[in-house]
Amino acid sequence: MKLSLNVPQIFRILMLLVLAASISACGGKTRVESDLGMDDAPDWVNEGTNILNNKGGRLFHGVGSSPQMGVQDLQRSTADNRARAELARILSSYMNVVSTDYMAASGTGKDIATEQSVTRDINNITKVNLSGARVIGRWKNPKTKVIYSIVELDMKQVKNIASKVNMMNEGLRNYISNNGDNIFDRMAK
Repeated sequence: MKLSLNVPQIFRILMLLVLAASISACGGKTRVESDLGMDDAPDWVNEGTNILNNKGGRLFHGVGSSPQMGVQDLQRSTADNRARAELARILSSYMNVVSTDYMAASGTGKDIATEQSVTRDINNITKVNLSGARVIGRWKNPKTKVIYSIVELDMKQVKNIASKVNMMNEGLRNYISNNGDNIFDRMAK
């Protein structure tokens, strides 16, 4: 028996595989009380990069570090950039789940051009949001002189930016507005 699949069918199968992998990855998230075990460090240093849903809101936190260097400004900048890279990693994971959920819900598998448009929109939102992330803290280990930085991005900002992107697929914009928090909550568990 010969199996014949067209491009939209192949894409749908791949998206289902990505969705299954994303769900299994999200389901196994472990809460770590203290990853580094440094008693004198702030909690965020020990917890590391995280997705938090608390009284402060729905927050993406990226944590990075830099070893001692000859110039402290360079060391701080390196820690900040590594924290942003961590934030990019978790925001990208979040946006991949949004994209997969949206395409599954909207049935856009019939139109490869729409799927490419959604992917482009997701990538653009990720880049724009990262530019709005801010460093909210730094800590220098007094023993090792390693500097740690934490960068934060609020889910409200992600949704706000998505709502203002003029060139975005309207269905995707509405999907993020209506379902973005639920997807975030699912990933934060």
